[in-house]
Amino acid sequence: MEISRETKAAVRPALWGAVAGAIALAIVGFSWGGWVTGGAAETLARNSAATAVVAALTPICVEKFQQAADASENLVAMKKTTYAWDQSKFVEKGGWATMPGSTEPNSAVAKACAESLGSKKAVELRG
Repeated sequence: MEISRETKAAVRPALWGAVAGAIALAIVGFSWGGWVTGGAAETLARNSAATAVVAALTPICVEKFQQAADASENLVAMKKTTYAWDQSKFVEKGGWATMPGSTEPNSAVAKACAESLGSKKAVELRG
């Protein structure tokens, strides 16, 4: 069965429209529709998991800091450091950001712990 020239000519615009529609759909979907590639989804999941771990471990770090015998002096010494990086290093060196089962301190936990201790937690320590 042979397809006539007129039929081919009539179908060609519909095929080009379908191709253009598919391209437009992909552009809109990835730009504004929230579609992501597998690699981007994996990166988002990894970042979300790391954030959740830090959020879960920060209160443990704060508690370890508060339970130290010289917690008030440590807080004063930590606050003497001007930069947040130095404060997180202070927490790391004190061992409060080293979680059970780990041999190394977690720098993200140390940073969050120092920030937490520098805000409302500091008032609780003094009280």
